[in-house]
Amino acid sequence: MEKTVHNDVCQRTEHKDERVRLRNVRTGEVGLTFSCTPSGETIQVELENGMLDSWPPEECEEL
Repeated sequence: MEKTVHNDVCQRTEHKDERVRLRNVRTGEVGLTFSCTPSGETIQVELENGMLDSWPPEECEEL
């Protein structure tokens, strides 16, 4: 995920309470965003099975 897309996803998640659907390109897992770390190093996602995970932006793509 490019930096501008990452910033947009975090803005929508943090300021508009929008849950953005992402796919981890490395693992193929799909989840909905619920937070971004303050430093922007990871995106916290809720996986389809309800578990929580953190992904680096470079492993994410918006669906």
